Amino acid sequence: MSNIITGSELRCPECGYKELIEMPMDYCQWFHECIACKRLLKPLQGDCCVFCSYGSVPCPPIQESGSLSACMGGECQK
Repeated sequence: MSNIITGSELRCPECGYKELIEMPMDYCQWFHECIACKRLLKPLQGDCCVFCSYGSVPCPPIQESGSLSACMGGECQK
């Protein structure tokens, strides 16, 4: 296993608030509520999770493989 970064800074596209969040290692997080403006963040079309859309680093499955096809378990399956 390579060096996986587990902390990602999510930036809200509505208000710009940045929050450092620990990413789950075994699933994709589809939703996150901004603590500043309460907007519910959802992945952009083609992304597997909120970290891949709004985070400073992609989610662990994507980091590990470098491919969106790696993220095919549980809720993340397209």
